[in-house]
Amino acid sequence: MRRTKIIATLGPATNDAKMLDKIIEAGVDVVRVNFSHGSPEEHLERAEKLRNRARAHGRQVGVLCDLQGPKIRIEKFKDGSVMLEEGATFILDTDLDPNAGTVEKVGMSYKSLPDDVKRGDTLLLDDGAIVLWVDGVEGTQVVCRVVSGGELSDRKGLNRQGGGLSAPALTTKDKEDIKLAAQMQADYLAVSFPRTADDINEARALMQAAGGHAGIVAKIERADALDNVEEIIEASDVIMIARGDLGVEIGDAALPPVQKHLISLGRNMNKVVITATQMMESMIHSHIPTRAEVFDVANAVLDGTDAVMLSAETAKGKYPDKVIAAMDRICREAEKQKLATHSDHRINTTFGRMDEAIAMASMYTANHLGVKAIASLTESGSTALWMSRISSGIPIYALTSHVETRRKVTLYRGVYPVSFEVSSKDHVVINKEAIDELMRRGAVRDGDLVIITKGDFMGVMGGTNSMKIVRVGEMIEPEELQ
Repeated sequence: MRRTKIIATLGPATNDAKMLDKIIEAGVDVVRVNFSHGSPEEHLERAEKLRNRARAHGRQVGVLCDLQGPKIRIEKFKDGSVMLEEGATFILDTDLDPNAGTVEKVGMSYKSLPDDVKRGDTLLLDDGAIVLWVDGVEGTQVVCRVVSGGELSDRKGLNRQGGGLSAPALTTKDKEDIKLAAQMQADYLAVSFPRTADDINEARALMQAAGGHAGIVAKIERADALDNVEEIIEASDVIMIARGDLGVEIGDAALPPVQKHLISLGRNMNKVVITATQMMESMIHSHIPTRAEVFDVANAVLDGTDAVMLSAETAKGKYPDKVIAAMDRICREAEKQKLATHSDHRINTTFGRMDEAIAMASMYTANHLGVKAIASLTESGSTALWMSRISSGIPIYALTSHVETRRKVTLYRGVYPVSFEVSSKDHVVINKEAIDELMRRGAVRDGDLVIITKGDFMGVMGGTNSMKIVRVGEMIEPEELQ
């Protein structure tokens, strides 16, 4: 079974129910709804259609809603695009008519730009394809010299090299979209361009006020965020290494070590990690990946990422199902390597919670005893999350009656959701029913060792306090206790 989870972005290429069936069959675990494009009605319809098709396949597929955030963009050109020549003067004018751009100047949607930059700054347009050097600021105009030119078209994004643009993480649109995500019963909400933990806390408060229960994903895509990254990770449930804007701001050569550090840091802080952006970009048009893309995905898996994400590849690409299938086989092969199945994670750490200690003890035992599977009877999914921080080749089954928990664990590496209703207070009965469920799924058979974790009081959040090792076929039947 593949342990690393695959996130696929929904879009025009996946609108057809037949294609949704194909991507579910190919192994998608979580879908991303990108609020940067489309209407609220389209988003609601796509999420509902996806969940209906997942139910038809007997699958749980999580839904991640991605806020647009303060994407800083130029406005439009009179003719749709211009050709900027190296050495030419080009002005970014926050007071210019949004549709009046020329080869000499263009409007800006971000009105605070003149306050955020100064002479000597480097500005990057269109993900770094166009490089501008700031010559000076004159009122509403940022006067630049073109360092690297080329064609520039409408509404391209702008970054400042090294970060420093002060736009707030949550825009008015984002706050309305949080309500939409709550209405959609999203499992995760991704916050774009956060700079501090306060941005994450604000998003969480707004989600809860709207009646939602989504886990909060911090997208690490600003250079500024790296200065506060530990507090951002601590405030969030998940981090996403959003390599597009982050690479523009810190430079492409700095990305690989930063990615490795963030994956390690996130796992050490017991948070889920998503690696995203351009992972299989060539497959927007090609039915096979490049060798560089194969290495990129495999290296993220070997470094311990929980999930790898597809964007345009599935949203508008020609082969959504084929790109998921390709990513699936790359992940499976990488997971066979020893680096992906062995860990000394937190081996010298003192634990502050009983359920966390049980999770760590279970994984240590499982990795050293030849255990076939782990059955984690869970309310919130926390025990399964902690277990998934330990590199292992042993599947962790999150047995729970809560559909929200089953959807949430779809993002945890090596964790598989199982619908499970506890029918008795007798722990022997509960253990047998858990093993029977795993046997029904073909996960274990007679003679296999299984670890079961649960709490003395079923239904209590954070109440896991016991670990039991059983051998399938040698369990005491409930009637034998009479």
